Amino acid sequence: MSSQKPTNNVSRKGRLLGAAAIVALTLSACSPEAKRGWLPGYEDGPVTNMTERITHLWVSSWIAALIVGVLVWGLTIWCVVAYRKRKGDNQLPVQTRYHLPLEILYTAVPVVMVGVLFFYTQRDMTAIRDTSAEPSIEIEVYGKQWSWDFNYLSDEVYDFGIHAENVGELEGSLGDRGTHESFPTLYLPVGETVEFTLKSRDVIHSFWIPAFLDKMDMIPGRVNTWQVTPLREGIYAGKCAELCGEYHSGMLFNVAVVSRDEYDAYIDELREEGNTGRLDDSYSRLQATDSDSAEGSDN
Repeated sequence: MSSQKPTNNVSRKGRLLGAAAIVALTLSACSPEAKRGWLPGYEDGPVTNMTERITHLWVSSWIAALIVGVLVWGLTIWCVVAYRKRKGDNQLPVQTRYHLPLEILYTAVPVVMVGVLFFYTQRDMTAIRDTSAEPSIEIEVYGKQWSWDFNYLSDEVYDFGIHAENVGELEGSLGDRGTHESFPTLYLPVGETVEFTLKSRDVIHSFWIPAFLDKMDMIPGRVNTWQVTPLREGIYAGKCAELCGEYHSGMLFNVAVVSRDEYDAYIDELREEGNTGRLDDSYSRLQATDSDSAEGSDN
């Protein structure tokens, strides 16, 4: 029994479905939720001084990957079609042991590609991780199971948080999705360079502000430093990006990028509450363990 060819109606339906899919993807890229299509960020300006550099590196890497992918897929499909087994062809194809020009090509081209990617990645990462600027604000951040301590070193005040409970049931937000009034809030003055000193009180954490397009690990016994200049006022979500235990999902915080006057007012509030000084390493689990061991040795 011979198979029947699809009718014009079926072909027409297929074309209509394809066109509808393309239109849906195009409209989703233009929706308010997407803001800049599939790119992260906001239409009214970059969030930090590194937003454009990070975005450009990301997009350029994807473009290069897609070009390579299209080339590889095209050659693969061409080989499948051109060298397919044809009807009545029962001979074994010519077996080529080597092809020197081709081998040189597929060795040299990947080396050049990796070299180019390495050059631009190293150039941008050097700029992103540069800490040579004189910061306006110095903030020491401690990750702990399962929240955050913020020491505003330049102003000699501190704030602390406790882990968020029933995260899935929380409704409403202060700004970006993932913010909430019950989370500890880190205040940053807009347009001023901030230097974060990142430490951990117990296990490995990761200080992540998704809107900043960057994060940095917090490793026990090690100090990491990160400088950034926030350029857009708003309240953004912050979280731990390293699985750190049972309540990792509740290790959330807000980042409020505000004017200098609002920042100073918040610092004054912390002083009035008596949060002066610094929450130092004595609150860390490792420090407490070392002290207990020393006392045990003395006894």
